[in-house]
Amino acid sequence: MDDDRLRIRPMTLADCDRVAEIRVRGWQSAYRGLMPQSYLDAMSAARDADRHRTRFEQGDGSVVDVVAEWDGEVMGWACHGPYRDGEVRTGDAELYAIYVDPRRYGTGIGQALLRDAMWNRTAAGHGSMYLWVLKGNAGARRFYERAGFEADGAEEPFETDGVPVPEVRYVRTLNP
Repeated sequence: MDDDRLRIRPMTLADCDRVAEIRVRGWQSAYRGLMPQSYLDAMSAARDADRHRTRFEQGDGSVVDVVAEWDGEVMGWACHGPYRDGEVRTGDAELYAIYVDPRRYGTGIGQALLRDAMWNRTAAGHGSMYLWVLKGNAGARRFYERAGFEADGAEEPFETDGVPVPEVRYVRTLNP
């Protein structure tokens, strides 16, 4: 996407409320029908913002948070860093999260955030990037597959309010 209205920049502490709002709306939109509606309805942007602030203030710099501004308004967020194998960080990279305001789906913001994350992790010397996605989230899976990611066969059990929502792992080689 080559649009002067879009700018990717480092996230600041002041962005936490907007990022939380985007993340909660993203979950409520993307995971409708995949997770219990009661769980999605109970999500709180205020609680999520507090969690973001705490994590942001206590970060050691290994995790990168960026936002996408569209015409000066934050409309997307991505977070990436070292791949986590349990509690151990490896030499590979992981896309921890990427969310776009549902009003901006299909505008290229998600693609721009993903390209930025891959570029950043490549520049940091990582050879591969991993991510986890809900097995039933066909739209997200297509998005990552179009970007060159492939499911590698790994699955993680995940449960929300007693409902199984398994995740599958995707990987892509990062080329300098």
